[in-house]
Amino acid sequence: MSDCLFCKIAAKNIPSKVIYEDEMLIAIEDINPSAPVHVLLIPKKHIASLNDIGDTDKSLLGHIQVIAAQIAKEQKIAKDGYRLVNNCGTMGGQEVMHLHYHLLGGREMLWPPG
Repeated sequence: MSDCLFCKIAAKNIPSKVIYEDEMLIAIEDINPSAPVHVLLIPKKHIASLNDIGDTDKSLLGHIQVIAAQIAKEQKIAKDGYRLVNNCGTMGGQEVMHLHYHLLGGREMLWPPG
């Protein structure tokens, strides 16, 4: 989508600090971190939200989980623990209507989250 912020980041039209990239997704540092480690995992395929996934997206969703765990190890937060979050829809806290996950760590995560 031409007006989607995350599509522009994935296409490298907007600069970002890339942590990981492959043909399916890009992972970047969040510019407004909520934790010492705050990485956004963004599929390169435009999907508005988790409500818009289909059977063809199963491998993408699994890939995101695997890469999130890999990044957690690389960022040295895997041992102590981390949180992987998807906000879906406005009431769920989604601000950019492009499916993405927040990998948060480096501090204790409280519950309930808010």
